[in-house]
Amino acid sequence: MASELGYEIAEPVAVSANGAGTDTEAEAPTEEATKEVLFEEDDPSALQPRAPIVTVMGHVDHGKTSLLDAIRTTEVAAGERGGITQHIGASEVDKDGRRVVFLDTPGHEAFTAMRARGARVTDIAVVVVAADDGVMPQTLEAIHHARAARVPIIIALNKIDKPDANPDRVKTELSEANVIVEEYGGDTPLVPVSAKTRVGLDELLEMILLVADLQELTANPRRNAVGTIVEAQLDKGRGPVATAIVQTGTLRVGDVIVVGETFGKVRALENSAGKRVTKAGPSSAVVVLGLAEVPQAGDILRVVADEREARTMVEARRAQTAARGGEGSGRATLEDLYRQIQTGQAKELRIILKADVSGSLGAITHALEQLSSDEVRINVLHEAAGDITDNDIMLATASNAIVVGFNTKITETARRAADAEGVDVRTYDIIYKLTDDIDAALKGLLEPEIVEVIEGRAEVRQVIRIGKGTVIAGSYVTDGRIVRGGARVWRGGKVVATDRIESLRRFRDDVREVATGFECGIGLASFHDVQEGDVIECYTTQTISRAVPA
Repeated sequence: MASELGYEIAEPVAVSANGAGTDTEAEAPTEEATKEVLFEEDDPSALQPRAPIVTVMGHVDHGKTSLLDAIRTTEVAAGERGGITQHIGASEVDKDGRRVVFLDTPGHEAFTAMRARGARVTDIAVVVVAADDGVMPQTLEAIHHARAARVPIIIALNKIDKPDANPDRVKTELSEANVIVEEYGGDTPLVPVSAKTRVGLDELLEMILLVADLQELTANPRRNAVGTIVEAQLDKGRGPVATAIVQTGTLRVGDVIVVGETFGKVRALENSAGKRVTKAGPSSAVVVLGLAEVPQAGDILRVVADEREARTMVEARRAQTAARGGEGSGRATLEDLYRQIQTGQAKELRIILKADVSGSLGAITHALEQLSSDEVRINVLHEAAGDITDNDIMLATASNAIVVGFNTKITETARRAADAEGVDVRTYDIIYKLTDDIDAALKGLLEPEIVEVIEGRAEVRQVIRIGKGTVIAGSYVTDGRIVRGGARVWRGGKVVATDRIESLRRFRDDVREVATGFECGIGLASFHDVQEGDVIECYTTQTISRAVPA
C-alpha cells in the first residue's frame, strides 16, 4: 500500500484495504518511504467503510464546473446558504445517507500534479464529455491520466438536453479511444446527464456509489490521521491555511502534524460547509489551521506524537532534500534503462508520445510496441498531436515516463518544467531514428547523443541595413545569453528561419556573449529578412555520452 497514500507510507499499510487499486508499478516507494515506516498494518476488524473520493475531469467547456455545481445544489442539505457548500478545494455531497467527496480541481493537470508529488487521493475519476461536442483532445488526456493512476473511470455524458446531442457518436469515439462503455460490451459505465436541467444527477451519484462498493473502500478511524493536502495558501488574518483530505484515521484539534517539510499543531478545523469542527474522520475534507508554513498540494499530512518528533522529522526531510539536490530527480531515462532491466528494476518503459499530425501516431506506436520483449514492455501512456506541453511533462513526472516527440517542438514552459523535474525528453524527425534509439536503449547500445542547448533569446528592436545585403539586428536580450552559434528566428510564434550568428557586437566592440538585460547587434550568416519584433533564439550543441553501464 505504499503508493495508496503517497511517498511516505511504507509497506505494509492497509489504509484503503481494498481501495482504488494500488499503483505499485507506476509509483514505487521512494527511498524515504523505505526508511520511514509510519504505521503497522491495521487489524482487519478495525477497518470500516469510507466514502469515495471523486475527481471530475474533462475537456474545457464540456461542463465540469456546471456539473459539480448542479450536483451540490441538488444534493446538499437545505438550510446552507444558497444550498452550495463553501469552496475549500473539496466538497461533500450526501446521497441516501451516504457521503461522496468531490475534489474541486481545475482538471487533470492538478490531479496529476498531486500524483507527481507522490499523493494518491482519488478513488474514482468522472470524465465529463459533452454529447454535442464529442471526444476532444483534453478528454483523451483526462482518460490517459486516470488510467496512468489506475483509477476507475465513469463517463458523464453531459448536455444531453441539447438539440444537436449525439450520444451514439460519442460512444463510438470513446470506443476508438479504447474506452468501451458497458452498452457496447465494455466495463466503463456511462451516465447521460444534464447540468442545466439536472437530469441524470441521481443516476450519476448512484453509479459512483456502486463503483465505490465494488472497491470495498475502507479505513481505520481509530488511528492517527494520514491525509493529503489538496490546496494551501497564506491568509493574512489566519496564517497558513491548508485544505486536506483525511484518508485514514481521525484528525483532531490539538493534534501535532507533519506536512511535507513543515509542521504545526492543529489550531482549528473547518468542514466543507465552513463550520468549525473538532475532528475529521476518513474521507473528510477539512481546512487545517496551525501550520508554521504553507505546504504544497500533494504533501502528505500525518499526526505524530509531539512537536519534538515533528521537528526531528522535518529536519531530516529537509536534509534529504538538500542531499538530493545535486543527485538529480531519479526519473526514468534511456541511459539508465538497460541497467534497470539487468537488475530487474525495469519491467516497463512508459512513453508520452507527441507528433506533428495524428497520422504519425499510429505508425510510431505500432513500431514501438514491436520492440517489447520478455524483459521489458513498451507502454505508450498518452499520444496526441501537437507540441510537447508542461501537461505532458507533469504526466511523465507522475508516471515515471519519458517524453518522445516526432516532428514537433517543446514549449518553453515545458522545457523549464522538464529541466526542473528531470524528465527525459527526446525529439526526432525520422521514425527509424526514434525506434533505433529505443531499441538501442533496451539493448544497452546507445550511441553518444548530440543535444541542443538553448542559450538565450533576444528581441529585435531595430533593423540596421549596412551596404548591400548586410543586415544587423539591433536586439535586447530577454532571456539567458546570446553567443555565436546556431540561431532560429521566431515570428508570430513560428520559426521563419534557421541560421547561425556570424557577428555579435556591443556598441563597436566584437563580444563573445551578451547577457540578459543588455542590448547588442546580431548579424546572421544568410538570413537577411529580419524584422522588428522578431525573436532570435540562439543555441549550441553538446555531445553527451550515452554509454549504459552493464
